[in-house]
Amino acid sequence: MDNNFIKEAMEDEERLARGLGWFSIGLGIAGLFMPGRMAKMAGVDDDEHEGTIRFVGLREIACGIGILSQPRPAGWVWARVAGDAMDLALLGAAFTSDKHNRAQVCATTVAIAGITALDLNCAQRLSSKSGSKGGAVHVERSITVNRPPEELYNFWHNFEGLPRFMNHLKSVKQSGDGHSHWIARGPAGTDVEWDAEITEDKPNECIAWRSLEGSDVDNAGVVRFERAPGGRGTVVKVEMDYNPPAGVLGAKIAKLFAQAPEKQVHVDLHRFKQFVETGEIPTTRGQPAGRPSSTSKKFDEPVRRGF
Repeated sequence: MDNNFIKEAMEDEERLARGLGWFSIGLGIAGLFMPGRMAKMAGVDDDEHEGTIRFVGLREIACGIGILSQPRPAGWVWARVAGDAMDLALLGAAFTSDKHNRAQVCATTVAIAGITALDLNCAQRLSSKSGSKGGAVHVERSITVNRPPEELYNFWHNFEGLPRFMNHLKSVKQSGDGHSHWIARGPAGTDVEWDAEITEDKPNECIAWRSLEGSDVDNAGVVRFERAPGGRGTVVKVEMDYNPPAGVLGAKIAKLFAQAPEKQVHVDLHRFKQFVETGEIPTTRGQPAGRPSSTSKKFDEPVRRGF
């Protein structure tokens, strides 16, 4: 392909992104300083939604500044897409209320949907030129556990026991031939399911897997068990690649709501360490803090917020 053509295409995407950046700032200023007028234009009650519109204004200004501050602002344009999704959800809720002008709310929804399509197109083009691989997310995490590799390998190899420390997993069923069926809690209260097969199994060393065709989540990974130096237990390393149900968009929105797989794997490994070293996962249930899940807020927060 001609290099000049590629260069021109990249410049077009950057110009579009800059235009969206300035639009975002202008829209944000209007929402921040004229929330009543913006509410009236959207067909909603200004007193009820003034605070929300000011918040949206701040978000738009932040996105606009972020877009204009980078030459290839794919991440910030994806943030705009996530913001658009939130706005559409708010408008959907407003449409069901008799207090608002439904015709005006409908017109605003159509306009926001058009802007969302433009934002999504720009974000996808910027991401594709930035070397992203079809929306795949790569995760690597490790932790040292004070137990021998043999014990940890045997514990992990029983996939049906993984939900004991992986809060995002609802269930795992093994068929006995290296295949298993997984059900997990996804974003926004949804469930995702997939079938997987073991692709490599070295006793006391590693377990590798991949999902099968037709799964809700396309994923593959490996967990390794390496003896730590000085007899300090085992280094457990997890590497995983997965494609979110909604591609890159799903991954970006997940990050905004603290449901990113990187953070989830980090939480799972700490819970795994606590479980095998102590036989239980510490909980604050019944204590004044009243947190219903396990371990500290640092490790519980992403679980309680999304999975």
